[in-house]
Amino acid sequence: MTLDPHPAASYADPSLHAHGLFIGGDWHAGRGIPVVNPATTERLAEVADASVSDALRAVDAAEASAADWRAMPPRQRAEILRRWFGLMTDHAEELAVLISLENGKALADARGEIAYAAEFFRWYAEEAVRIAGEFRHAPSGANHILVDHDPIGISVLITPWNFPAAMATRKIGPALAAGCTVILKPASETPLTAYAMARLGAEAGVPAGVVNVLTTSQPGPVVNAMLADPRVRKLSFTGSTGVGRTLLAEAAKTVVSCSMELGGNAPFLVFDDADLDAALDGAMIAKMRNAGEACTAANRFYVQAGIHDAFVAGLTQRMAALNVGPGTQAGTQVGPMITAKAVTKIDRLVRQAVAGGAHVTTGGAPLPGPGYYYPPTVIENVPEDAEMAHEEIFGPVAPVYRFETEAQVIRLANATDYGLAAYVYSRDLSRALRVGKGIEAGMIAINRGLMSDPAAPFGGVKQSGLGREGGVTGIMEFLEPKYFAVNF
Repeated sequence: MTLDPHPAASYADPSLHAHGLFIGGDWHAGRGIPVVNPATTERLAEVADASVSDALRAVDAAEASAADWRAMPPRQRAEILRRWFGLMTDHAEELAVLISLENGKALADARGEIAYAAEFFRWYAEEAVRIAGEFRHAPSGANHILVDHDPIGISVLITPWNFPAAMATRKIGPALAAGCTVILKPASETPLTAYAMARLGAEAGVPAGVVNVLTTSQPGPVVNAMLADPRVRKLSFTGSTGVGRTLLAEAAKTVVSCSMELGGNAPFLVFDDADLDAALDGAMIAKMRNAGEACTAANRFYVQAGIHDAFVAGLTQRMAALNVGPGTQAGTQVGPMITAKAVTKIDRLVRQAVAGGAHVTTGGAPLPGPGYYYPPTVIENVPEDAEMAHEEIFGPVAPVYRFETEAQVIRLANATDYGLAAYVYSRDLSRALRVGKGIEAGMIAINRGLMSDPAAPFGGVKQSGLGREGGVTGIMEFLEPKYFAVNF
């Protein structure tokens, strides 16, 4: 099926993006993976289920277009990305509705995601023409050193369901700017946004085969087959730490370069001298963006004893006032979770904490009716050994812990295998920076509840991943330095 660059239907129509795999600029018909609206549990569409042979055809397509894309002047690649940004902006409301339908998030969150996602194309349109080299004398003075950067090659990009647009553009943008061709494998829960992005990319002028998109119910064999192909030189993955470890082991067999954005367990620290209202505002953003289904979501709230009770009261009041409902419904602030399994996990963590002596101040149990709903929940007096203190909740649950001293809270913040993000609230900037330096995390937000920015490096330490996305450093993940020893 050949792509119609000007489809008559709205980009918000799920059926428009359920025509099959996008390989080599064409749509390859297929069925097999149902896409469900988590707000109603009703089927939205059915997308193609790629096999290993389909994946290898995608590698063929990426290889066939690689030389021309690599040779294209950076300014031309930049203009294509800039047009893609413009098309995303033009279709922002339709894309937001589509995300809300397949992911469940509130429209306000979905609109924010589209704006954020589009910025990666604009940012990397600008970075494409700024890839710098190096020329200098060798320390001995006898020779010269010249360093250039080559595109790393065909890149497999694997994205999760929680930000189906932004996680795709955060990888596609720098890869294309660097001169790489890509194969995008989106999560099977939210594939429609990825296919919509492919349509927009083609309309923006992305040549056939430069961006390929495939969905599969067999991610293990399909991805492993691509990683085993010697033409594939890069894997960029966003997802759980467990799956990341498995992929790293597989990539090691062929020494494929890997970028890994994995799990988080973000601490949110509030000191006695913090502005209480500002801390509560930030807490609501850090916890409830995307209903808590975010790797950067505040997972543990550590509040100093002097302000603890007031913080819990304020957070409880704000969380209880949030409107829960279908993401596309006007006035909804918190949509459903992605699956019934997600609700079951959240409920298990809360029940376990309560059994250990924790106290729920609002929420605390799944909501009845169709859809995968869990209410905004605040829980205090959570034991330090509770599972939710050490595992990513990935939902609208805010556990609050009391602390006394700076040294104590740094120890608690670091008592995890993860190190993606952390938040610090204090009017004393010296303290906030000192504490931030002491926390083992790749990103620290000081007196802010939102840290993500296309112009900043995104990534973590410890079990939260390898490499960085976004910012000036993001494009370097898709480039290989090439050294020329020069004598003249």
